Amino acid sequence: MVARTVDLRSDTVTKPTETMRAAMATAEVDDDVLGADPTAFRLESEVAKITGKEAGLFVSSGTMGNLISVLVHCDIRGSEVILGDNSHIHIYENGGISTIGGVHPRPVKNNEDGTMDIDSIEVAIRDPRGELVFPTTKLICLENSHANSGGRCLSAEYTDRVGDLAKKNGLKLHIDGARIFNASVALGVPVQRLVQAADSVSVCLSKGLGAPVGSVIVGSKSFITKARRLRKTLGGGMRQVGFICAAAFVALKENVEKLDGDHKKAKELAEGLTQIKGLKVDVAAVETNIIYVDIVEGSKITAEKLYKNLEEHGVLVMPKGLSRMRIVLHHQISSSDVHYTLSCFQQAFTGMHQEIGSYSISTSRDVSYA
Repeated sequence: MVARTVDLRSDTVTKPTETMRAAMATAEVDDDVLGADPTAFRLESEVAKITGKEAGLFVSSGTMGNLISVLVHCDIRGSEVILGDNSHIHIYENGGISTIGGVHPRPVKNNEDGTMDIDSIEVAIRDPRGELVFPTTKLICLENSHANSGGRCLSAEYTDRVGDLAKKNGLKLHIDGARIFNASVALGVPVQRLVQAADSVSVCLSKGLGAPVGSVIVGSKSFITKARRLRKTLGGGMRQVGFICAAAFVALKENVEKLDGDHKKAKELAEGLTQIKGLKVDVAAVETNIIYVDIVEGSKITAEKLYKNLEEHGVLVMPKGLSRMRIVLHHQISSSDVHYTLSCFQQAFTGMHQEIGSYSISTSRDVSYA
């Protein structure tokens, strides 16, 4: 029987707090498909205010938010969107922009920090004179923070430059802001400033902020009018959705201030892991709450055995390939959880009793190295 569980698979695994549950139980609700749910409207208005946009729309997930946003901007089938080759929209959203919207992705290489070279973006924009044979470029997408780059943050200045390029070419700019609050806290820059150049933003509330469900997409009033209709088309219109929005509103009000602690614990964990022989972590790249850990080639323990060993001690991580794993911190991971996790990693590599902080791990069985 596992004595404790430290779930580091993602910041989506949080459980609703008691404050969230109380807010859900007492939420004022109505039919949101008819545009009458007051709690949903309050949440949408608050996110729009924080991002400096005219209006917002609650959707069930970040994937739905990105899909709707891309389809609003690329309203003619065969339109093209420029996006990072390592971006969430391109890799992890089931190809929805293509299969559902007929939108053609034009991937540009993501740098290690999550950016795309401005010159490369410009080169990827189709020449309108070639419209007989080329797709028509309509949109550029950025992601902030950039998950596959380890939660790296895109600066306001970089985003401004992409926005200027978009405007110069008559294009729109969408930001996948799944962890935009993490970027804001890490950079010390208000969310509104980070997304100032964007025509639309998808803001996830169920990741770092810890809400149980949902995202809000924001943009102009005309954008949201079109988005609302698309949400219904995709089956995303929900009736008394205010009870879910109530929990998200609590997350927005109570958990933003906790993100800095998540980032500090992530850095502490990364620094501890890099001291373990057999592991490699780019500590400098840990800017927010995401850590990528590599098992060094030639180590005496395989990834499979490491995951099994960690799981036996209640530590859950996300495998990312044959020798890489992802660890994500969130507000329900304590400092003692960090110490315990380091102890478990150390034990997995040495097979010996270790003490880190106030927690220790021991094993009664031999660790077999293959």
